Amino acid sequence: MSDDRWLVVGLGNPGPEYLANRHNIGFLVLDVLASRAGASFKGHKARAEVAEIRLGGPGGPPVVLARPRSYMNESGGPVSGLLKYYDVPPERLAVIHDELDLPFAALRAKFGGGDNGHNGLKSVRRSIGTGDYYRVRFGVGRPPGRMDPAAFVLRDFSAAERKDLDLEIDRCADATEMLVREGLERTQNAYNS
Repeated sequence: MSDDRWLVVGLGNPGPEYLANRHNIGFLVLDVLASRAGASFKGHKARAEVAEIRLGGPGGPPVVLARPRSYMNESGGPVSGLLKYYDVPPERLAVIHDELDLPFAALRAKFGGGDNGHNGLKSVRRSIGTGDYYRVRFGVGRPPGRMDPAAFVLRDFSAAERKDLDLEIDRCADATEMLVREGLERTQNAYNS
């Protein structure tokens, strides 16, 4: 469709019971990006909800914001379908996801790399045949004590974390905008603290 269009995918789980989970940070960031553009999500045949926007206003790059309607560990199917439908190469795919190995709200932008045990990323790699795409990683920290990491990411953010959560989600949305508009290096310099 467009030779400079991006696909920005927020990973999460569908359904109100997962809404405020750590695992749903991708959905929360996409809500901010859509809201900034005055856009709303609509159902798409690729088992996703999408919003087509110009990032940062009328002159900005065309971006498809997408929330897969599958569960996290099956996110790859919708992502693959959307890449094909919108004719976007993996080099213009950015995936926003939770990251256990970063402290709460720490951000890291990167290109490629491993999946670090993240089932959503594993599914995307399996479905699109490569790990060479951008990731915006939002730190959720490690689970306390011996808690299973899978149980931890399906819990809501703590009361202390919620105090700053809106601000940190906004910051992650800013980092995602910068990645698309200004590139990886500038984004890493600004956010990979």
